[in-house]
Amino acid sequence: MSARTGVRCDRTAAWKQLRAHYDELGARFDVRTAFEADGDARFAAFSEAAPHVFADLSKNLIDRRTEELLLALARESGLEAHRDAMFAGQPINRTEDRAVMHFLLRAPADVTVAEHNKAALADVHATLDAMLAYAEQLRGDHTITDVVNIGIGGSDLGPQMVVRALDAFTAPGKRFHFVSNVDGHELAGVLKGLAPEHTLFLIASKTFTTAETMTNAQSAKRWFAQSGGVDVARHFAALTTNVEAARAFGIEKTFGFWDWVGGRYSLWSAIGLPIALAIGADGFRALLAGAHAMDEHFRTAPLAQNLPVRLGLLDVWYRNFHGFTSRSIAPYHSALARLPAYLQQLEMESNGKQVDASGEALSFGTSPVLWGEPGTNGQHAYFQMLHQGTDVIPLEFVAVRDATHELEGHHPKLLANALAQAQALMAGQADAGGHKNFPGNRPSTFFVLDKLTPESLGAFLAMYEHRVFTSGALWGINSFDQWGVELGKVLARDIEPRLASGDTQGLDASTAGLIARLR
Repeated sequence: MSARTGVRCDRTAAWKQLRAHYDELGARFDVRTAFEADGDARFAAFSEAAPHVFADLSKNLIDRRTEELLLALARESGLEAHRDAMFAGQPINRTEDRAVMHFLLRAPADVTVAEHNKAALADVHATLDAMLAYAEQLRGDHTITDVVNIGIGGSDLGPQMVVRALDAFTAPGKRFHFVSNVDGHELAGVLKGLAPEHTLFLIASKTFTTAETMTNAQSAKRWFAQSGGVDVARHFAALTTNVEAARAFGIEKTFGFWDWVGGRYSLWSAIGLPIALAIGADGFRALLAGAHAMDEHFRTAPLAQNLPVRLGLLDVWYRNFHGFTSRSIAPYHSALARLPAYLQQLEMESNGKQVDASGEALSFGTSPVLWGEPGTNGQHAYFQMLHQGTDVIPLEFVAVRDATHELEGHHPKLLANALAQAQALMAGQADAGGHKNFPGNRPSTFFVLDKLTPESLGAFLAMYEHRVFTSGALWGINSFDQWGVELGKVLARDIEPRLASGDTQGLDASTAGLIARLR
């Protein structure tokens, strides 16, 4: 296994200095006072332009000294060496002894890589070329009007989010549906509006054994036969490495990926086939190109001008010093409605850990709770708490400068709302009566994309991946395993037959009582 380089963040000299700085100044920092001192300089110092993404960090509870100490923390913790080890293809996923190379999925075929990664890069492009050729073939097949992606977790959240986000780039004539929940109501609702002769099912499961996915896949296959469908091989394809199991199911067309691709990092792989079907080969390659540009920014930019690094360090500052346990994201673009759910998995499954990479218990918090809704909807739901609640919750705005629709008057109102909410969170408003008192000094980050395109979305998502990598590296955890999802699956296999038999022997009283109630 690859040895972890650097020192866990809480064991560094910079950590102690940050604690002293927080106790002396950071806990009472008021961003309004900082803007009054020199607002233009603050905006310049705490904003960053990266490929396709601009970020204004100036409304956050940080100053130059804070960021200097955080950068020292990153260096002392070995962030750069850990980053370089990932890009070199070393097995930084220690608990599974695997490399972490999702960045290779979006690297150009002629990019310079480590010698031992050249074969992997060639395999990536062979699979990519084959997948995109299949996608183009199906895009030209006008008898297929509906595509149903059956997966769960990373095999669902990423493709679903991107297909919806890039709807403006989707060719007419095909509808896209996503089924993930083992709750049959979801699949039944989708199937109700379909005709088997016009439907393509994509079964997305690396092992072709994922319980929820295979339950839905078997039900889809039964519906297909019972509804008069013929030629399973034409109407079903699999995104899997278990070619034999897919063939036994009746599927001949399969596209695989590699054990160094984690589920939540897999939309760039064959799991992205529904994206390619929606936006075409050129669109998919543009998505990859945007992500690659951000990969290169993260790999080469100095830490002080490195957007994912600055964001990851801010996350450590908020989580471990201010004690903020939650972060909200508000995309001010309706096409990004599934972005918060996608980012939940990316961050909380990656960094929701209580031990470090060596298995030693941590004495500090790791992943915050990530949640959100699109603006302006969120303003009429949970923003009340953000402005006047007892907890301080950092908020992240995602705004897109140029709209793709032509409806008059809408987009300026949308952008004005986003800007006004960020301003109100920071500035607040005093009121003698109390009920209209806004405390202000509530932190926010403001992201700007010029347009919502495959390139800009790819860059934004890669930025977030590397941000999560940064905070996880400082915390000394393995951001690339997910053992926490397994226990419930194991127990479910025991409980399912008990729901049929009524046998509750050996169960706790609560579970036994609930089984009796549900039978």
